[in-house]
Amino acid sequence: MINIIAAIISGLIVGVLARFFYPGPVAMGWMATILLGVGGSLIAGLVTSRGSAEFHRAGFLASILGAIALIFIGRLANIDF
Repeated sequence: MINIIAAIISGLIVGVLARFFYPGPVAMGWMATILLGVGGSLIAGLVTSRGSAEFHRAGFLASILGAIALIFIGRLANIDF
């Protein structure tokens, strides 16, 4: 249960930062922002995973970059958040 709450909170933080750093307005609600952050973290984890479950700043930055990539892909596919 604690892991789910931690994933939601970190997803929200990553999603908000990705929306902030993405050039141009990104209109989406809180739930979409959380899902964006969690999706960015999953992408970053798949790309950079080395079996470590600890917090690393590089992994956090990779999560933000993964979320920004999801915004970019969503814009290319004309998906409305």
